[in-house]
Formats: sequence, C-alpha cells, structure tokens
Amino acid sequence: MRKGLFTGAVISGIGQSDVGRRLHRPALDLTLDAAVAALDDAGLSRADIDGLSAYPGGESLARSFAGPSLLEVQDALRLELSWYSSGVEVAAQMGAVIAAAMAVEVGLANHVLVYRTVTEGTARARAKNEVPPPGPPVAANGSMQWLAPYGVTGPPHWYAPYLRRYMHDFGLTREQLAQIPIAARVKSAANPRAVYREPLTLEQYLSSRTISDPICLYDCDVPCDGATAFVLSRADYARDVPHRAVRIESVGAGSGPRMYRDQFPDHCFGAVAASQMWSRTNLRPSDVDVAQLYDGFSFLTLWWLEALGFCGRGESGPFVEDGRRVALGGELPLNTSGGQLAAGRLHGFGLLYEACEQLRGQSGARQVPDAEVVVVATGGQPNVGCLLLTDGSR
Repeated sequence: MRKGLFTGAVISGIGQSDVGRRLHRPALDLTLDAAVAALDDAGLSRADIDGLSAYPGGESLARSFAGPSLLEVQDALRLELSWYSSGVEVAAQMGAVIAAAMAVEVGLANHVLVYRTVTEGTARARAKNEVPPPGPPVAANGSMQWLAPYGVTGPPHWYAPYLRRYMHDFGLTREQLAQIPIAARVKSAANPRAVYREPLTLEQYLSSRTISDPICLYDCDVPCDGATAFVLSRADYARDVPHRAVRIESVGAGSGPRMYRDQFPDHCFGAVAASQMWSRTNLRPSDVDVAQLYDGFSFLTLWWLEALGFCGRGESGPFVEDGRRVALGGELPLNTSGGQLAAGRLHGFGLLYEACEQLRGQSGARQVPDAEVVVVATGGQPNVGCLLLTDGSR
C-alpha cells in the first residue's frame, strides 16, 4: 500500500502576480493579484476560503521582504477565517504550506490561501536614492550580536566560509559550481515570466565580481518584485478542481542538532528534513521526475542534491559538472523555470509554483514529459523544508 504523510490535502489552485526586477507597485496589490488568480484557478470564491497562511508574516521583518500582513490580506479580501498562521521561525518558506496542509488535514479549515510576496527589487532601487535617518545604530541581538561587530551582516558573509570549507574538503571547482547558474539561464530562456532570459557563459561567470569570497555575483539570486499564492483544499475537493490537483505526498521539516547557522556541524543542513520526507513515503529519489531546489545561492542547490540523496556527500560537483544530468532532457531536470538565479527571487514560492505547473503539464517549452513526482526544497541553515508532490489525479 502506498504510504504518504498527507492524505487529506491537495493544492487546488495556484496564482502569480506580475514578476519583474522593479515593478514599483505596492506589495498588497501584488498579493491580491496572486490571490485572486489562485482562487479563480481553484474554482473557488472568497467566501470559500476559511484559512490563511503566509511566510514570514508582515509584522516582523522589513516590508519589502515580508509582504503584507495577514490582517491586511484578510481585510482586503473580506475573508471569514476559522484558522490562520504566519511567522519566520518555521520550516523555511515551505513552513507556511506545511502548516496549511496540517490545518486542512485535521479539519481546522477547508480551503487555505497561502501567499508569499516580495518587493525587494523596488526597495533596493529606492534605497540608493535615500539618505539614512540620523541617530545611533540599532543594537544587534541574538546570534547577530556575535557576528555584526565583524561585519558579518548578511547571507553572503554567513555562507562563504561553508562554501570555502566544502571546496577544500571535496574539491568542488568554480567551473562545476558555474553549471548551476548557467543551466538556470538555459531554462529561463523558455520562461516568459523570468527576470533574466539571456544566456550566461562560463567566462562571464568566472570573471564576475566577488561578493564574499568565494561567492561571486552569479552565485546570488536576483532580487525582484512579485507575489505567489496557492490554495490548499481537502482531498475530496480534488474531483471538483477545474484542472489536475497536486497531492502533497510527504514533507520534511527537521532542523538538525543546532538552530544557529554558525554552530551547524557541516554543510549538509537539509539532511534531517530530507530523511524525514523519505521516511514518510514509499517513493525514492529515483522516482523523482523534476527537482525544484532552493538556489538563493548556487551552492545551496548542490547541497540539497546531496541531502535529498540524488548523489553522495561531496559528489554534487561531479554530478552537475557537464550540465547534462540536470538539463530539461536529463535524468533530473532541475529548477526548470530558471529558479531564483534567473527567474527571480520569489523566495521559494516560485519553485513551488513551477512544480505545480510541471505536474499539471502547463510549463510550455520547459515541460518535462509525463512528470508525476516533483520534489521542492527550500531554505538554508538553519530553517529548511521540503515537499514531495505527486499528480493528484492519479
């Protein structure tokens, strides 16, 4: 008998706003565009939605990163909710989706709207022309109090030492690492929503400026503006969905022994979550038709390949070095929309959107034939989450 964690939740609707480098539109407007599109796609009205979930929660972080709060979205759509949730201390971006699936599974809601919105492209453009307000600097707290005094203030600084150690231990070369952003551009050329659609050459990659050694410009994802939304529904609604529903076969959300990024024992941060996911299904890595793996930085994708069991520890460089295995016609088509390195940093939700389109056969020129099983993994240390998705009509 097939073993799957969630038998009572399906993704019934998907929606996305315009996506662009700098759209100069309010985050709430983009969110509503995506939400209405997801509702229409699911064949539902606002009156049907009784649950709301978001990552990371609009009241806790910079608005360009967090998007609108649950309160704003509920009020704008006039939703009557029986369940709601948001927050940053969850299983990365997929934590909002996992929470919604659990709410449906235990009967707290029938149809949950899940959204993620970013306006970082516009925010960065505006910041260049703004003068910082006067006053003393804000005191760092938590783990940042030990990092900020040394200038370790952002993700490139946090991850660079891990990448350097990995390169030392396993012999990863920049030429191998380059295959992730190069392959992303090949696929984004077939994605009309992608921010960057022009090719990237190995020479361009190797000669690009350093961000935090050994991380270069093209190892970093592309800040953009956009919103993505999903509707998660009871499994019995799958027969009424106007298209194929997407089934959540299994999830993984384990953090490992330490939650502090600088205290994590090694690079393979997703191993615990991946092990959980595979333990809750009879499917195996060899059954996966498409992989949508987090590429906030190119090397995070390599580490997810290892964590999920597509190759052994330290073997991801050789696994991708000629690009053929992860190409659209390869044994493991990877980040088929162009991912965050080319399509834009929709912070994990763009990967899930593409996964659903692949399972529904709606990815156009980048469609993987007969895609039935897709894995989505998001996040870096310490928050991670992964989903195993299947065609809900089968």
